[in-house]
Amino acid sequence: MSFAVAPLGCNCSILRETATNETIVVDPGGDADRIIDLLTEKGCKVKYIVHTHAHFDHVLGTHEVASHCRNSGHASAVCMHPGDLPLYRILPQQCGWFGLPPVEAKEEISHRLEDDEVLSFGRFKMHVLHTPGHTPGSCSFSIAERGILFSGDTLFAGSIGRTDLPGGDYDQIIKSIKDRLMVLDDGTTVIPGHGEFTRIFDEKRTNPFL
Repeated sequence: MSFAVAPLGCNCSILRETATNETIVVDPGGDADRIIDLLTEKGCKVKYIVHTHAHFDHVLGTHEVASHCRNSGHASAVCMHPGDLPLYRILPQQCGWFGLPPVEAKEEISHRLEDDEVLSFGRFKMHVLHTPGHTPGSCSFSIAERGILFSGDTLFAGSIGRTDLPGGDYDQIIKSIKDRLMVLDDGTTVIPGHGEFTRIFDEKRTNPFL
């Protein structure tokens, strides 16, 4: 399931393999209590908490969700690409950029994502694609057998991620999208970091940036 969370409507996703209840949480950007309630209701055993990138609106709920998992006896690997660790460490300053009260990056990143790494949960596999441009460590996550891509703030329906914040690079994000995402199956459902879902086929046809 995917749903928008405060403060900027980041799409958080909970992926549960029903046979084992092994679960991946993608981008717990806020509304930690809501995320925790859903994990508890479904009996989720969270194996990984993964981040498409380290902007504040994608990580604000990380510490609370990870603490809940530890307290429930299912400690989770908290995952981020190392290219975004400097950005994660200045989380209080990031909040200030948008006029929000500062929040410390309390949760340790226990697992550094690598390009082409595979994260298994139950019978499913999540493929890590390093897609820099929005940030240096931006990643997308593909579950090919389900035809799903989590694109973070790299690719949106009819648009791309902004590149005017520190670490952004327009040429790099276009290269990431064309080389890593547009080569996926046309029918792949794209769940972006914000806004409506789309498909690779539709972005090939109508995205004005591509």
